[in-house]
Amino acid sequence: MTIPMNDPKVLSLFSSPDALGLHQNPLGFKTGAIALPEFGTSFVQGLLEEALPHTFNDLLIISGLSHGTNVWNDNAEALIKNKTATLQEVIGCRDDIMNDLIGWGIDNSKSFKIMEYVRKNKAGKPLKDEDIEEMKKHKVPDYFIESCKKIRYLFPRAHATAYVMGAVRVAWFKIYHPLEFYATYFTVRCDKFDIEVMTWPLDKIVEEIHRLQAASKIPGTVFKDRFGEERKYSDKDDEVLKTLICAAEMVDRGFHIKNIDLMRSLGSDWVVDEKGKSIIPPFSVISGLGAAAADTVVSARKDGTFISIEDLRDRTKLSQTDIETLRKLGVLDGMGETNQMTLF
Repeated sequence: MTIPMNDPKVLSLFSSPDALGLHQNPLGFKTGAIALPEFGTSFVQGLLEEALPHTFNDLLIISGLSHGTNVWNDNAEALIKNKTATLQEVIGCRDDIMNDLIGWGIDNSKSFKIMEYVRKNKAGKPLKDEDIEEMKKHKVPDYFIESCKKIRYLFPRAHATAYVMGAVRVAWFKIYHPLEFYATYFTVRCDKFDIEVMTWPLDKIVEEIHRLQAASKIPGTVFKDRFGEERKYSDKDDEVLKTLICAAEMVDRGFHIKNIDLMRSLGSDWVVDEKGKSIIPPFSVISGLGAAAADTVVSARKDGTFISIEDLRDRTKLSQTDIETLRKLGVLDGMGETNQMTLF
């Protein structure tokens, strides 16, 4: 609750990635808002790139634009592009209509009624002639009146404020506590991972991102995955792509994603490794490895290190499939197969 709403570095993330200190930016990020709540989707990313917000109030307007219906597309977007109006002059939230009309001298009650008519106009009924005449009488700009005619739903400013405050708080952690930010994001917001790729160097992660992005352009596209197998692009691939994009940003900032660690990984939460400027994935990143089985590993290691793969199997409820996946990932490298030792 003590995080400021006007930190220049934090606010800059919504219009530029510079404050992140990216070394290469191979994906061409134009903002630093990737993985921020309400601002991380491709639609809002595009909105940010065009509107270039710089203040908290700008973000409120953008929040309204992104949640409304017929508010941005073919409306505010065109006005800003054509320089007919600035971001601060377009209608973003329902309150903007009432406040602006009052500012132009229209009666408070009348301004409120016009706002209510516009923001509830899902059916697209024409504005009342008397309301249009009242606005023209007070020299309300034509673009503003035309914008009101197109709108079908408007977000309340109070809701936009709550959303933006949440986003700014999370953005503050992205700047000042990056490892905690990424660990939390992967824990809370992601459920599909390709942990092997996430541990690769940046150029290799980006190569896989480009492969998935090319396949994602047409739903159901058949493509060759990184194992050389042909298959259809799926919703799971979409989720993995989202995760990899965030991982690429993190690695480009000079941090690292480690492999699963039998003695340090948790069941489902990512762990921060301050000394290594890295984060450690949980067992849950392995598809099919259930929470109950993961918890048995966390519990068993309290009694000491696993001395062999046989020991790991005996003391936990990991399946043979889980064991083989861990083996392929290199998690079991250096461990003997059995508890027996051969002396020569």
